[in-house]
Amino acid sequence: MTTVDPDFARAEAREARRAKLFTTINTADKWFRVLGLAWITPILKALAGDNPKAQMKDVWRLLGVPLLAIACFLLLWGTLAPKVQTSLGAVPGPAQVWEEAVSLHESALRTAADKQKFEERVEARNERLIAAGKADQVKTIPYTGAPSYYEQIWTSIKTVFFGFLVASVVAIPLGIAAGLSVTANAALNPIIQIFKPVSPLAWLPIVTMVVSAVYTTNDGLFAKSFLVSAITVTLCSLWPTLINTALGVASIDKDLISVSRVLKMGTWQKITKLVLPSALPLIFTGLRLSLGVGWMVLIAAEMLAQNPGLGKFVWDEFQNGSSSSLAKIMVAVFTIGIIGFLLDRVMFALQSLFTFSNNR
Repeated sequence: MTTVDPDFARAEAREARRAKLFTTINTADKWFRVLGLAWITPILKALAGDNPKAQMKDVWRLLGVPLLAIACFLLLWGTLAPKVQTSLGAVPGPAQVWEEAVSLHESALRTAADKQKFEERVEARNERLIAAGKADQVKTIPYTGAPSYYEQIWTSIKTVFFGFLVASVVAIPLGIAAGLSVTANAALNPIIQIFKPVSPLAWLPIVTMVVSAVYTTNDGLFAKSFLVSAITVTLCSLWPTLINTALGVASIDKDLISVSRVLKMGTWQKITKLVLPSALPLIFTGLRLSLGVGWMVLIAAEMLAQNPGLGKFVWDEFQNGSSSSLAKIMVAVFTIGIIGFLLDRVMFALQSLFTFSNNR
């Protein structure tokens, strides 16, 4: 009869638990990278006992160095800002910008409370009219107060996503056609080369005039200003997706195309089963570029056309010229940058879900 050493059994069970823990950490690491939190992985590995000294070096590289760089930037900003004079006074330092951000947040909360009270009053009025038998006088009265900072942010996000989705719907099929057909590529290439460098400031007057002529009312699902900004985003952001889709499709292994011929696949089956899965990494690269371009274009379009959103907020503060205007503009600049980063992370998360690309 063989006797099992209890110490060996415990050690084996401990190693199995440790291996399972590291498997879980490595699985979570993919999502930490998607969220920009890659520094969490070495901390978890160090806590699990995997060479803590080496893991702390990774923590310093992934978290310590970026935090140190941000601290140096804030210190340099705070030191130099008071020495730089503008038409609106000295450049605000980090503390002033933070105070203005808090002020905008509090103002947004007050606006939300005022809007809720207004809606409650309208609802109470309508209920009184119904009780008095005057249902024909019941109507919806829109809130006419100035939009809050958060509402302007939401307006810009909705606009950029709508324009980006329209651009994607147009660009991906055209890119697939250009990648599969030499003739289609020859037809689309001059159009791409001509219109890709065009500035949104050139597109905006044309789009405004066309929308104003065709869409003569602000009623309905979309306001005229929303359509102008969204179409401008579409016209400027579709090119990276179109180009990368065409490149991804054209780069597919020729053996796969030969296999599709042998199996007598139809065009739709070939695209869905072979072309798209193989080209997805480059398609998503184009989508990420397009969304970034669209976000930059939107802010410029909102400023120039005075359409609701963050761009209009920046322009209004510039025109306002008060002592706090410059700090508010800098709050908007940081907001635009942070939202741009988050949009890219969203696209990268989708790319990680649907492709096997390891690009970061």
